[in-house]
Amino acid sequence: MNAVPQYDPLTFGETAFKLRTFRQQVLGNNLANSDTPGFKARDIRFADVLKAQLEGVSPSNAIGLSITHSGHIQGKAPQDDPRLLYRIPNQPSMDGNTVDGDFELSEFTKNSVFTESALNMLGSTIRSRMSAITGQAS
Repeated sequence: MNAVPQYDPLTFGETAFKLRTFRQQVLGNNLANSDTPGFKARDIRFADVLKAQLEGVSPSNAIGLSITHSGHIQGKAPQDDPRLLYRIPNQPSMDGNTVDGDFELSEFTKNSVFTESALNMLGSTIRSRMSAITGQAS
């Protein structure tokens, strides 16, 4: 039995690239708010979120609203993204901000490299499939 789950390379590459881009935005937001009093740094557990999305488990980020009249439209109230976690600070600041600029910058840089790698992998998968479809070497 194979312990490693097998995913379609195109689906895996697309999902990984989207999540890396999302994480880049989160880390950039942390860096932009490093001097904002009371700001709480956020991040995601990339491997856990990637696995959940590849297995089709989508996070629910809305609360169902009750209908009190037959003329009301069913709706959802948006909530915070459930994939986002709060970062535990190494050294809390006096103003309540939990952003460690050096740590965030290193994570941002590391994620940039992984984002480029995910994009290259996705491009390679697309090129190989196009080569198989057209019968020409890429």
